[in-house]
Amino acid sequence: MKSKTSAPLVLMLVVLLAAPALPTQQAVAQQDGFPLVELPEGFEIEQVVDGLTYPTSVVWDDQDRLYVVEAGGQFLEEPPPARILRVEDGKASPVVDLTAEGVADSVVGATWHDGTFYITHRDARDRTGAVSRVTPDGEVTQVFSGVVDAQSEHSLDEIRLGPDGRMYVATGGATNSAVVGLDNAPFVERSPDLHTTACRDIVLTGQNFETPDFRTEDPDDTTLTGAFVPFGTETEPGQEIEGTAKCGSSILAFDPADPEGTLEMHAWGFRHVIGFAWSPDGEMYASANSYDVRGSRPVEDEAEATYRVREGAWYGWPDYSAALEPLTDAKFDVPDSLQAPVYVGDEPQDKELGFLIDRDASGLEAPDPSLVLGLHEYQSSPTKLDVAPDSWGDLTGHLFVAEWGDLAPETNPLQDGRPGYRVVRIDPESGQVEPFVSNAQPGPASEQDAQGEGIERPFDVKFGPDGAMYVVDYGVARVNQARAAEGQVPYEFPTETGAIWRITPPDSGDGGNGLSDDEGTPAASAADDETAIVDVQDFAYGPDLVEVAVGGTVTWTNRDAAPHTATARDRDVLQSGKLDQGDSYSETFDEAGTYEYFCEFHPDMKGSVFVE
Repeated sequence: MKSKTSAPLVLMLVVLLAAPALPTQQAVAQQDGFPLVELPEGFEIEQVVDGLTYPTSVVWDDQDRLYVVEAGGQFLEEPPPARILRVEDGKASPVVDLTAEGVADSVVGATWHDGTFYITHRDARDRTGAVSRVTPDGEVTQVFSGVVDAQSEHSLDEIRLGPDGRMYVATGGATNSAVVGLDNAPFVERSPDLHTTACRDIVLTGQNFETPDFRTEDPDDTTLTGAFVPFGTETEPGQEIEGTAKCGSSILAFDPADPEGTLEMHAWGFRHVIGFAWSPDGEMYASANSYDVRGSRPVEDEAEATYRVREGAWYGWPDYSAALEPLTDAKFDVPDSLQAPVYVGDEPQDKELGFLIDRDASGLEAPDPSLVLGLHEYQSSPTKLDVAPDSWGDLTGHLFVAEWGDLAPETNPLQDGRPGYRVVRIDPESGQVEPFVSNAQPGPASEQDAQGEGIERPFDVKFGPDGAMYVVDYGVARVNQARAAEGQVPYEFPTETGAIWRITPPDSGDGGNGLSDDEGTPAASAADDETAIVDVQDFAYGPDLVEVAVGGTVTWTNRDAAPHTATARDRDVLQSGKLDQGDSYSETFDEAGTYEYFCEFHPDMKGSVFVE
């Protein structure tokens, strides 16, 4: 029996089929002290400190004392300072006023090494990306600067010491998709030479984008801007862009004993890589924000990503999606009204996405899709991450990633829903992305008239010396389009709204954590031997393995905005066809066996049905 249903009927279907499957203990539990917050059953959350202003990192010194970094800045007339604060007994006390020591915002990454803090920030002289050492008594020594991309909206981000003894730094790429446009006007006014850089020599296709010229007083003036060049600069087919060691859209590495002499690219071609971490066996993972629907070259991607990081690899930006698919696929195009006119030389081009880099002439191989570990909901903004320690039992080695959330409609006027505002976990074996801590309702607590009573915008996740998870909550950030008329970015960031959360696992008594593979996924569960429910959500089947008796029925429901399928290699056995958001499909299995299936749109999505 096969059937396909639309959204209204799906709600009734899920209620009827899923109700008998509710366990005696809910997989997700609300917290007594913070009723908005949901966590897997048995986990506990507490607020370590609140009242912080733009916190971005937590770090421990060699005596296991906790510190938090405040980023500073954010385009205010009287910007708050960037600071390092020590957290103790529920209070945060200033240790170093970084702004007073000449450090420019935003301070995003921080780590402790050899008796000092290492931080990422901007150079106060030219707004390029920089790394500095800071002693606990406030002495600041710049390690290097000169990452031009950080003059844009994307600064330097995470910094951590790797298992090889080298220091690693995440750098964002300038602009949305390598073309400086109207959305970068406030940054261009401060840094006219702002442009996207490349880590290796590349050859351009010569595409140029026509936009109003905000540098002149005449509103009818227009200009053409190519890729990897400053605003108002045209490019030609075959034009070479010279690579630089201090490149954006990359992870850089250096020897702390000789930073300038050893600085090099470790991996590149991420749009905006923010966080990274290593597994116990040394495998590196990184999270990155994908494209926005804004600027001269808007892109409507389908997801954001956490990647396996391979040394030397190119991850495709600005010509490939988060899932490492070519942007020439029409599914990434936006309506013509949102696209700038495109020219190559004097010849107008169709309003569809084309490659900016001549990959063959540049000697670049197409990015390897197997480097995608897990896909996050589009516009969820995955930021920093960490890997669970041994004390987390069955979850040891799982990745936990902060999702900062969206800034729609400025970043995507086509968006529905409120992606992000949570911490997710990723099983490195399956790549499945599952909610771990979030508010019961989507979106930040401040939009639910409950500011301070729930999760706002998680930015950093770190496991402390005590084995607990610490989540840095950046605080309130919201769209204010009136600011654009003042020549500012159209966002506002109220001060003293940030916090640090501490999450501890249950004690199962046997070294485990009491969390089964299915817990933490509230929408996905098996109903009984005769029925099973699979939610297709966050580009994953949840659960990815279900069991039914012979004659049992499995129902798939697509919760994602992107279309999916449930398709067996033998399509006569299972073929759902295209499932749009809210659509459901049911299949009855009359013979015993294991039936593996995948999504035809996203082949890395895989699941199994076991019938006995």
